Amino acid sequence: MMPEPQFNLAVFISGNGSNLQALIDACASSALNAKVTHVISNKKAAYGLERAKKASIPTTYHNLVSYKKKHSEDTQTARTEYDADLAKLILDLNPRPDVIVCAGWMHILTLAFLNPIVEANIKIINLHPALPGEFAGAGAIERAFEAFRKGEIKRTGVMIHEVIAEVDAGATIVAQEIPLKEEETLEELEERIHKIEHGLIVEGVRRTLAQIIR
Repeated sequence: MMPEPQFNLAVFISGNGSNLQALIDACASSALNAKVTHVISNKKAAYGLERAKKASIPTTYHNLVSYKKKHSEDTQTARTEYDADLAKLILDLNPRPDVIVCAGWMHILTLAFLNPIVEANIKIINLHPALPGEFAGAGAIERAFEAFRKGEIKRTGVMIHEVIAEVDAGATIVAQEIPLKEEETLEELEERIHKIEHGLIVEGVRRTLAQIIR
């Protein structure tokens, strides 16, 4: 029997990169039939870049600041140009990724990025610390914590979803509910959610690769 093909992953990060580490470890242990072949960060000081370096994974720093300086009067043009260049960066990679995983990527991807990537048949998925249809956008954990304290909700969650132009609204690949606890601080909740994210991001990638094989 022929072995299944190994897939290439590009991972987008903005911070600590603990979810990137979960993916690196899953690939190394063969839990995923894949390899992280490139890491892109929009923050120069992101510790995730160090994690990639330790694992001998090529990295790129792609920041919006220079685009904003160039188009100081027009943020929209700056964003469009930034995203178009980000897409070009991905399409020029060798090997080209089969899947892009946004793992704590604090930047909304516009159609200038999404259209060429979708046309190239590259899947884009995102990790978001909330359940489908709840707390889209930034600060999801804090907002869920506040809603719980007001008695509005009793649980939150984590999901991996496909990326579309509407923020955190693409089709859900996998989601997990997380019950909220009375005695817990925001920091403790964040820690608990991050631990769940590490397993769920691997499962989300596994399901995405299974979908490609099908």
